[in-house]
Amino acid sequence: MTIDNGGTESRETEYLRPARMRIETTVLMSHGEQSHPTELVDISATGALLRRPLGWGGKLGENWVLDMIFGRDLHIHLEAVVARVSERHIGFAYTRIPEDKQVPLWNLLGGYADILEHWRED
Repeated sequence: MTIDNGGTESRETEYLRPARMRIETTVLMSHGEQSHPTELVDISATGALLRRPLGWGGKLGENWVLDMIFGRDLHIHLEAVVARVSERHIGFAYTRIPEDKQVPLWNLLGGYADILEHWRED
């Protein structure tokens, strides 16, 4: 709970998080024998938000492999854990970015890699 400038209580909590870059591309998410094609909604230096595929039965805390294709020559393959789930989206936090994919990811993010933004949890 926070107190706004008018002195009233609010249930919203505000945080800082790495800036999210809105970009749409195809993603293949895999976990064991499960795999689902989906779309990337946005991406940051610490995680990615994907559209939740129909029939997806994953859970919070599960580790998934994400294969993201950007244009013709950028393929980023990394490991991530399910951090948030909603009816329409899945939020992932990176757990392992292969060394050869770190620089391409930071280059893709450009200035977004170093910026923090305000985020409210309602």
